[in-house]
Amino acid sequence: MSRQIGALRETVARLHAELTRYNLVAWTSGNVSARVPGHDLMVIKPSGVSYDDLTAATMVVCDLDGVLVEGDFAPSSDTAAHAYVYRVMPEVGGVVHTHSSYATAWAACGESIPCHLTAQADEFGGEIPIGPFALIGGDDIGKGIVATLAGHRSPAVLMRNHGVFTIGRDARAAVKAAVMCEDVARTAHLARTLGQPVPMAQADIDALYDRYQNVYGQQPVAPVGS
Repeated sequence: MSRQIGALRETVARLHAELTRYNLVAWTSGNVSARVPGHDLMVIKPSGVSYDDLTAATMVVCDLDGVLVEGDFAPSSDTAAHAYVYRVMPEVGGVVHTHSSYATAWAACGESIPCHLTAQADEFGGEIPIGPFALIGGDDIGKGIVATLAGHRSPAVLMRNHGVFTIGRDARAAVKAAVMCEDVARTAHLARTLGQPVPMAQADIDALYDRYQNVYGQQPVAPVGS
């Protein structure tokens, strides 16, 4: 298991660089975590450590109650929220939190982001929902994430007056959802400044989501003559 955790520490440390690359975080805010497959453990960012100083060695390991198991630093202040998601949603392998500007502006207004874009239909399967307000530190945020996303196709939720949380089958997928959430939020904001965004038919949203999730990208090709 130590080799598995070591690899996840490397992955999670590297993925934090994607948050700064796409301007999704400021100073030390935001975090990425990854479930340790087959174990009730997760790897997560330490609290209050500069992104420039994040390495595999600075990542910490916690159990799914948020208790530190391995590491030299205190875990993220959002650890309890991540842990709750992993406990209740076994299909989730990665969780990300950001305060990215445009998406968080929607959260500040207490608004979900309606689906007016094909790219949003592709990735989110409809609106990006708004979740309830909850204070940081306990698992209330995690409860709000789970309650909002239960039965929802979106891997992202805008937590009211707070910011963005995303989930994925692994940490990379959750980071991608955070990047795409901010891109959609920015474009939706710009569309509103120009006028009234045009609605999309639900059947078209469904068709786009199915194509992107099941057909888009590189597919296995059968060998010639097979």
